[in-house]
Amino acid sequence: MVLEVMELLKEHLPLTQEPFVLSGDLNIGLVLVDVVNGFCTVGAGNLAPKQHNEQISQMVEESARLARVFCEKKWPIFAFRDSHHPDIPEPPYPPHCIAGTDESKLVPALQWLENEANVTLRCKDCIDGFLGCLEKDGSNIFIDWVKKNQIKGILVLGICTDICVLDFVCSTLSARNRGFLSPLEDVIVYSGGCATYDLPVAVAKTLGDAIAHPQELMHHVGLYIARGRGAKVVSEVSTKSF
Repeated sequence: MVLEVMELLKEHLPLTQEPFVLSGDLNIGLVLVDVVNGFCTVGAGNLAPKQHNEQISQMVEESARLARVFCEKKWPIFAFRDSHHPDIPEPPYPPHCIAGTDESKLVPALQWLENEANVTLRCKDCIDGFLGCLEKDGSNIFIDWVKKNQIKGILVLGICTDICVLDFVCSTLSARNRGFLSPLEDVIVYSGGCATYDLPVAVAKTLGDAIAHPQELMHHVGLYIARGRGAKVVSEVSTKSF
């Protein structure tokens, strides 16, 4: 039944994707959204996977692979870490990624990023990372990062495709369109480098008010909406010798 729904979805909401090559011709930055234990490491918290999840594992692997490439080239990286105050809830989600806990830390495969000079880390206490970069003085850390590095394109990976990744992408595109993010031109979402969680209908029905969230379906919907807002969605990311 799920496969039939997916085929129907792809038929009526087709998503065109092309491969993307990192060639050095475009001044590009890598944005990693919430690749933290609380969302990616089995058993790490309320919103972590309960067992091995192939889509999430692939996202982590691709995040680590591309982070290595960007660090080798000394290209800029911006990494979000979901990090919440224990007394400030984030409805409709249960407590998660509490500041100072292992949940809010980058996954083991990415913890080395904390020591890299080309990496900007940002703890965010909200779904939308763009809003999470706002400072009390009205400045925005992400906007400053784009301008400082004269970034013309960002490559976005992370979790969840249809929630934190999508919200960040949509806000970034709106800010770009309003002229707040010059010289940024392209927002590129790597489908294989994104993931979301899985909550089948049968399981959701046993959890009271929980809303079903089939993983593959919502992953596709998140990517489709991002493309509809103006992002480029790519099927793979490779490197070119230069």
